[in-house]
Amino acid sequence: MTTPSQPMLPYGRAVIDEDDIAAVAQVLRTGTLTDGPTVEAFEQALAEATGAAEAVTASSGTTALHLVTLALDLKPGDQVIVPTVTFLATANAARYVGADVVFADADPNTGLMTPENFEEALTRARKGAVKAVAPVHLSGQCCDMPRIAEIADRHGITVFEDACHALGGTYPLNETVPVGSYKGSAAAVFSFHPIKAITTGEGGAITTNDRELAATMRRLRGHGMEKPPSHPALADFATAADGKVNPWIYQMRELGWNFRASDIHCALGLSQIKKLKSHIARRAELVAYYDKLIKPLAPTIRHQGRVGGNPGWHTYNILIDFPKLGMDRSALVKKLAAENIGAGVQYMPVHLQPYYQDLYGRAHLPGAEAYYGKCLCLPLYPDLTAGDVERVVATLKKVTGL
Repeated sequence: MTTPSQPMLPYGRAVIDEDDIAAVAQVLRTGTLTDGPTVEAFEQALAEATGAAEAVTASSGTTALHLVTLALDLKPGDQVIVPTVTFLATANAARYVGADVVFADADPNTGLMTPENFEEALTRARKGAVKAVAPVHLSGQCCDMPRIAEIADRHGITVFEDACHALGGTYPLNETVPVGSYKGSAAAVFSFHPIKAITTGEGGAITTNDRELAATMRRLRGHGMEKPPSHPALADFATAADGKVNPWIYQMRELGWNFRASDIHCALGLSQIKKLKSHIARRAELVAYYDKLIKPLAPTIRHQGRVGGNPGWHTYNILIDFPKLGMDRSALVKKLAAENIGAGVQYMPVHLQPYYQDLYGRAHLPGAEAYYGKCLCLPLYPDLTAGDVERVVATLKKVTGL
């Protein structure tokens, strides 16, 4: 008799409940599928959850990053410092506006850009050309924002955070400050991809304490349109004979994009954000249990370095000494997959991508490459059970012989 295989445990997945489905269905029934009140309601809920003055939704985390680089008026000739251990979008957002990227190294134990990495990257940049730096909060853990902000302020550099992994967490040295409201940065960007802390299916957002910056991003995400029109060039078209503004007239003073999130997406987000605290608390419980079970496998296998605070855990990352293990990462991932355990790798350093090597040559960033050479993401999501964690670690021990 064949024993049925155990269910697949992917390294990340969305948790969608009946109330989430009902929230989306309700918006579908209203017929207001975009540009409606649910977008504003979700923005307000996100601002409250992060403690920020404003939240601006976008169609994805990538378009949210793009909106920030647009609103900060980054342009050709400018440089942006980006940690190389990140998803492509962080660096690409600078390129979308014609700015150049200077890649920063990372701590080989945490994968995070340190203040020292930031300062070293500045030595490789053109004098006076660096206009922004984009710290990336990897796997839910945050960079040392006070020191990074101090260095940036000293050099006249604007800080914007890629916080796509960190919603629901707090900063290490400011444990009462929610990620997304730090006053030393211009903005923080979040993603609502299905494996993030909460999901809108696809979507993203920017939080900021700068209301003018928020207004600029809202304008740019909607083709640059403004109502009512005020430009003299539209004077003959803006008003009717009675002097009232024609309701269909809008003005465009600058180039914008269609980066809007719909009411359908925001309905899901509005339902999901009600569970943010419980989801983050559950992730923290699972991380603590993983840590306990992984500890006996050290030093060959150990968890990613810790920086403190209350992380909004996105992934559970382990670091593996593959030469000591006597097995390469590809073989290990295949063995885990054969046991229905999913594993991922976040991230291949972006400076190694052909596009960026063609632009800038190959940078020497040993910390980031050392981190990449060891990292592996194990399953982590709110409805994972303690038994699932035990199964993952037991399988890891089985296939590695530890």
